[in-house]
Amino acid sequence: MAASLHHAVPKLTITTAARPESRRRPTFNSVRCCAPPTTTTTTDAGAQRITVKNGNDSLDICRVLNGMWQTSGGWGRIDRDAAAEAMLRYADAGLSTFDMADHYGPAEDLYGIFINRIRRERPPDVLERVRGLTKWVPPPVKMTGSYVRQNIDISRKRMDVPSLDMLQFHWWDYSNTGYLDALKHLNDLKEEGKIKTVALTNFDTERLQIILENGIPVVSNQVQHSLVDMRPQQKMAELCQLTGVKLITYGTVMGGLLSEKFLDTNLSIPFAAPPLNTPSLQKYKRMVDAWGGWNLFQGLLRTLNKIASKHGVSIPTVAVKYILDQPAVAGSMIGVRLGLSEHINDANAVFSLVLDEEDMNSIQEVSKKGKDLLKVIGDCGDEYRRI
Repeated sequence: MAASLHHAVPKLTITTAARPESRRRPTFNSVRCCAPPTTTTTTDAGAQRITVKNGNDSLDICRVLNGMWQTSGGWGRIDRDAAAEAMLRYADAGLSTFDMADHYGPAEDLYGIFINRIRRERPPDVLERVRGLTKWVPPPVKMTGSYVRQNIDISRKRMDVPSLDMLQFHWWDYSNTGYLDALKHLNDLKEEGKIKTVALTNFDTERLQIILENGIPVVSNQVQHSLVDMRPQQKMAELCQLTGVKLITYGTVMGGLLSEKFLDTNLSIPFAAPPLNTPSLQKYKRMVDAWGGWNLFQGLLRTLNKIASKHGVSIPTVAVKYILDQPAVAGSMIGVRLGLSEHINDANAVFSLVLDEEDMNSIQEVSKKGKDLLKVIGDCGDEYRRI
């Protein structure tokens, strides 16, 4: 099985410049999508759902997604029955879109247990709102139709669904253009009804443009995006707004670093801060280091805490709402530790929160003090490829 994306917790190779100038730069005016940009975005600030669309392909999702990386190990033992019960509570609260991957431990199997309980124990209208988004992260081998079909059938079987709501595709090595073959085979499976929508995860702007130019109707690209990592709002968002492709974001609360738990803490003093004892905390602490360090991050937390107190919400709620309000963003993910802890109230508070101009300016003022991670790391997804 391929190494995990989130689970791999890649070490960053920090550089002082953007990509080599010899690499082809995107020229957005050359993009020709399969259809005009028809992705639907609601303008209602409190709307819970949004439809991502490209041509005839569309899927409505909850704008706050339940991320299931945390089921893959490293966050505590997951009891399957307790996890399914927790998923039911999230769905009952309207948080009915779950994001997983073929390599997130038992995530797809847990979804299969959950969706069968929904079928048995909930009315049809609840089932109609549930969405299961998964990822396929293959090794960069030859992408034949039979190989692609075999792997998609495994996810369909594990999730116990006739058709995957969304298949988000990742590719490790851009020098191997087999990703185009894989995506064309995935599109064929979509035409057969085995997949409802084809999407990407951790692709950069240049490759997204190439994929669209090849007539592959992807509806979204899942990328890392937070108040610390604003890279998607540079090149990627411009192309997305031109073509209608949407962004689904992860790392938006940085594994919990963007929370009251880490406010006014000093990691350099033993026992003066909560331990960084999960893969996500360790991963996003490296992002903080790349961005500007812990002292600057504390300034961001204090600003967010002031805004959260003003609105009667939590720091994570403010952090998620800010990213949801960014151009091209359809949804943002919050990781769920199923059966261990819950954040249903904080997640639902996102939909009623309205950040005013003063809030936005305060956040932007401290956020821009950090380094430009596009120059430090590269474009979206480059953190997984610059080893």
